[in-house]
Amino acid sequence: MSYTEVFGFLGGMFITLGYIPQLARILKLKSAREISLPFTCLFLAGGACWLAYGALIGLWPVIMWNTAGVALLLMLLYAKLKYGK
Repeated sequence: MSYTEVFGFLGGMFITLGYIPQLARILKLKSAREISLPFTCLFLAGGACWLAYGALIGLWPVIMWNTAGVALLLMLLYAKLKYGK
């Protein structure tokens, strides 16, 4: 693995793991009023595009972290729809 791939893995890891505290807070408080639905949908669309991009050109850091990111964003969207009222 090259040092450029290491930066890709680390960058993806930090960005993706950043969703976890927000998701945990929403699930704990059962409130997602402070989360914007357009924000969540746009980030989900962006993550899906990045995942497709990574898959098309075979960039494993992009594929791996955007797969995790899309999964977390889907959970965030579910929580927003369930607890956002």
